[in-house]
Amino acid sequence: MFNDIGALELVALVVLAVLIFGPDKLPKVIQDASRFIRKVRAFSESAKEDIRSELGPEFKDFEFEDLNPKAFIRKQLAENEDLKDLKELRSSFDLKKEINEVADAVNGTEHSGVSDGSVPAAVNGSSSGGPDLLKKGEKPARDDRPPFDADAT
Repeated sequence: MFNDIGALELVALVVLAVLIFGPDKLPKVIQDASRFIRKVRAFSESAKEDIRSELGPEFKDFEFEDLNPKAFIRKQLAENEDLKDLKELRSSFDLKKEINEVADAVNGTEHSGVSDGSVPAAVNGSSSGGPDLLKKGEKPARDDRPPFDADAT
């Protein structure tokens, strides 16, 4: 109930309560508030039990938290057998490792995670006489560049 209240906020509430009710009346106010909270909890529990008894024995395991859509979907996904196989497959697949292997293969460096340490020939430029696509081409000399045509724009 008070999971999201910090220590500083709690101290501020206590100081505020002492200022509003005074040190004389504060214990009585706390008793009344706790008695009210107990009555509300007892009322809600009896209402839940009444609903469970009216629903019948088929719903003996029914939890009202299951009515929350997120909890309902989470529970249904956890019970689905087909998705358990998918979770196992997903956990066995290391996306970061795969991406690093591909990046290293593209860059032409060897990756320690590659089983035989080889990089495909087409990637590292050792293909039969083909150009090395990973090396940056040399910039053309000033004379080799096409002339800029200012009128074309």
